[in-house]
Amino acid sequence: MFGELARLGTATVHEAAGRAAVIDVPLIQVVPGSNAAGPARTVRCGQDDNLMVHAAVAEAEPGEVLVLTMPEPRPVALVGELLATQAKVAGVAALLVDAAVRDLEELRALGLPIWARYVRVSGAEKRVPGAIGEPVEVAGALVRQGDVVVLDADGAVVVERERAEEVLESALVREEREREKREKLEAGELSYDLDGLRELVSGVGSTEPPRSGAPALPARKREDS
Repeated sequence: MFGELARLGTATVHEAAGRAAVIDVPLIQVVPGSNAAGPARTVRCGQDDNLMVHAAVAEAEPGEVLVLTMPEPRPVALVGELLATQAKVAGVAALLVDAAVRDLEELRALGLPIWARYVRVSGAEKRVPGAIGEPVEVAGALVRQGDVVVLDADGAVVVERERAEEVLESALVREEREREKREKLEAGELSYDLDGLRELVSGVGSTEPPRSGAPALPARKREDS
């Protein structure tokens, strides 16, 4: 399942899930071209401290996405080459770091998919116990232990663990619909007509009069981009 969600990508999964929660902050995709999906192992570190990252890597299960947070996101490196090496050996699918990473070139050579809010040289302390497995918030999105995190070049989305199978089915249906639509577009048809946008622009079906000489644009459910 997780491999299919990673292949489908964040945009398709987001839409198929009814606009699943977005990690709404610019993320640095450390390894260009990488993607990943897996159940979250949530980690709340002490402020500017990565003691709990070491603890989480020690108990990580293959295929998990480690979601690393602090009480306040700051440009302090929670992960560098040595921690990432351990995570890769443990079979971790990806790291989502709501803080900084460092050793950027080494991390890229290592190849473990990593997304981070910052890249900074500033190192973390190793003194403050935190929590593993408790819900965390990342840029407005709630992530619970076991929720599915999907990551690619567009960013990251979170799917509730209870909905993962349902969302996968919907995403596959959406993929097929987009494939059929793409064939029509490649044949010269326009989304302006296929999606009924021409009628919206001309005001057909509008219940409100145009304002300032412009045609009224009634609200509509968003379709494929």
